[in-house]
Amino acid sequence: MALPIYLGLVHYPIYNKNDEVITTAITNFDIHDIARTSRTYDVKKYFIIHPHESQTKLAQEIMDYWQIGFGGQYNPDRLEAFSVLDIKSDIKSAVEYITECEGTPPIIITTDARKFPNTISYQQMREQIENSSKPYLILFGTGWGIENSVMAEFDYILEPIYGPGDYNHLPVRAAVAIILDRLLGEKWWE
Repeated sequence: MALPIYLGLVHYPIYNKNDEVITTAITNFDIHDIARTSRTYDVKKYFIIHPHESQTKLAQEIMDYWQIGFGGQYNPDRLEAFSVLDIKSDIKSAVEYITECEGTPPIIITTDARKFPNTISYQQMREQIENSSKPYLILFGTGWGIENSVMAEFDYILEPIYGPGDYNHLPVRAAVAIILDRLLGEKWWE
């Protein structure tokens, strides 16, 4: 049985490179690639979290093509990956959905390239997930990260992903894959 893990890709409130709060656009690659990664790691639901109807309509058209249109017939693997997708207008709606499904609110984890007072290591978070039956919502920000006052509301913030150099600005699709593998992947080191 899959762990009660949920994932959300947050498009608002997000910082841009000038530290202004904006709403980012939904991208086709994020829909496809994160759905495939989510399905690979048995995520129960991958929420695209966006407040604007014009953007969510676009995402829904893409989802419909692969879920009920020709795309699903042509590529059943993509149809299966898209089975975990859902669209929510805000984080609160995703939390309410999980609470209704699981009977308890999720523990909310997010990610950032910066450290915060409630930053937790991957090892600590993995152990907590493995030893708990509680649902978890792992949130990923787009742009330059989720706005600080919203970040302060989350239970945990995962430590940054560091490469060997000084550049630190991964695409969100790569960060999702790395983080899900660290938290849920096989224990290759044992």
